[in-house]
Amino acid sequence: MTAVTELTRRPTLTEAPARFHDLLAAEWIKLWSLRSTRWTLPLVFLFVLGVSVNASLADHRNWPAYVEERREMFRMYGPVRDAFPEAGYLLLILASATIGALTVVGEYQSGLIRATFAAVPARRSVVAAKAAVLAGVMLVFGAVTAATSFWVSQAILADRNAGWSISDPGVLRAVVASAVLVPVCALVGMGLGALTRHAAAAVFAATTVLVLTPLVVDSDEHRWIAELYNALPLTAWLRLIEVHPDIINRDPYPATVTGSWLTLAAWSLAATLAAITAIHRREP
Repeated sequence: MTAVTELTRRPTLTEAPARFHDLLAAEWIKLWSLRSTRWTLPLVFLFVLGVSVNASLADHRNWPAYVEERREMFRMYGPVRDAFPEAGYLLLILASATIGALTVVGEYQSGLIRATFAAVPARRSVVAAKAAVLAGVMLVFGAVTAATSFWVSQAILADRNAGWSISDPGVLRAVVASAVLVPVCALVGMGLGALTRHAAAAVFAATTVLVLTPLVVDSDEHRWIAELYNALPLTAWLRLIEVHPDIINRDPYPATVTGSWLTLAAWSLAATLAAITAIHRREP
C-alpha cells in the first residue's frame, strides 16, 4: 500500500509539445524522403528549360526569314513565349500539383499519418507546417526555373535584337508570376489530396481544374463564364505574363493584373484551408 501511495505521489512527466519549427523540420524531411520530389523536380526543370531553348533557337534560326511586320509582333510578345513556353509550363503545373498531392496522400497510404498525429495531436499545426514547407520549396524551385528559362532564352535572342531585359516594363512581373504559379499549383494539389486521400483521384482533379477547364472553356460567350475563366490559376498566370495585353489580348472580358494576383493568392489560401479542415475533421 505504501509503494502504491508513493507512486501516485510522483509527478507525471509529460513531453513538451512540439514547437512549430520542429514541425517544419519534420515536414522538410518528409518532403525530401519522397522519391517523386527528388526525381521530378530536376527532370521537370530540364524539360521546361529544354522547351524554352528549343523555341528560342527556332526563332533565332528563322529570324532572317521573318518579314518586318512579324519581327515587330515578335518583339511585342515572342520573347515571353520563348521564356515561358506553354507546353513546358503545363507539365510544370501538373508536376507541382502531383507533388503537393503526394505529400498528403503518401502519408495516408503508408499509415505514417497516424504516427504523426499520435506524436503531435495539433493537426492544424501539422498541416500548416506541411503547407509552409511545400510552398517554400516549390517557390524556390519555381523561381530558379523561371529565372533560368528567361535568362537563357533572352541570351539566345540577344544578337537578333529580339530579346527583352528584366528592366523592361512588365517583364519582372512575368518572371515573378511564373515563379509563384508553381507553389500555388502545389498547394492546390495538397488540398485535393487531403480531400480525396487517393493519388489518382487527386491528380485527376488537379488536371481538370488546373489544365483542362481553362483549355476548353469559351470565355467569349457570356460574362459570367468569362469571370469564372479569369478566376482560374492558369488564366491568371497567362494574364500576368502578357507584357503588351492591349496588342495580343482580344478577349471581350479580359482579366486584370490585380485580379490575377488575387486569384493566385485566393487559390493558395483556399487550398490550404481545405487541407487543414479536411485533415482536422476526418479520422486518419
